[in-house]
Formats: sequence, C-alpha cells, structure tokens
Amino acid sequence: MTAEAPTAPALSHGRLIPVTVHFDDLDALGLLHNARYPVMVERAWTELWQEHGVRFEGDWATAGDACNAVRELRVSYEAPVTRTGTYAVHLWLERLGTTGLTYGFRFCSPDGAVTYARGTRVLVRLDPATLRPAPWSETLRSAGRALLRPAD
Repeated sequence: MTAEAPTAPALSHGRLIPVTVHFDDLDALGLLHNARYPVMVERAWTELWQEHGVRFEGDWATAGDACNAVRELRVSYEAPVTRTGTYAVHLWLERLGTTGLTYGFRFCSPDGAVTYARGTRVLVRLDPATLRPAPWSETLRSAGRALLRPAD
C-alpha cells in the first residue's frame, strides 16, 4: 500500500501565479526579506494584468488603467520562506469600485497549500493629467469581476 500525496486545495476564487525566489531575495539570515514579498506580489499582478492588455509602456498619458497609485498596503507574515525556488502568489479582488479597487493576496507554495504571507493592497486609478481619481475602463472591470472573491 502506498501513501498518496495530499492534493492541493482547489481555489474558490482568484488566480495562482508562479513566482521565483532568488538568492539575492534572501536576507542575512537566509530568509526571504520582508520587503521582497510586495515586490513578488507586484510582479504577479503585472503578469496577470498584461494578459488583459493592461501595461505601462513608458507614457503615462496613454497608460490607461496602468496609471494608478497605491493608497494602502497591508502584509502579515505567517511562516518564513527559507529557500530559493518556485513559489506562487494567489491573487483576487476583494472590492472593485469605480476608481479604486482592493486586492487580496497570499504568498504561498506552488500548489497554494502553504501560506507564507497574506495581505491586501488598495489601488486608485488616476487621470494622468490631473493625478485625480479616474474610472477604471470596462476592460479592466470585466477582467476584475472574474477575480472577485465570492461573498462569504
């Protein structure tokens, strides 16, 4: 009789995006540096949004939904990442408003079973000329609706 490996929990919402932790992401103790978690999350979101045509190509006037600013970032660290290699970021939207959104994230094992850190980030879409809040495009809103976490 052989034991089967436990299966990873199915995601009820959001997407799991692979990320890589490199040696230079570790601190002097050999742990993933606390400031690198938000960088890994940002890279995962960038990859996800690029799939939907949202990207910054050097011109804020034409950046569209990529012209946004962080209003708030919260991260809680649950378990240390102690080695390099492949991990994942589980991404979803908590709230999708007219000019702002709140996304949730988990930095986790590649299969999503182990959580190392979790948090939320609030973004505000900006008008490039005035830097005042501006509405998200229907393209982003449509893609975002698919990422919304179901109400509990």
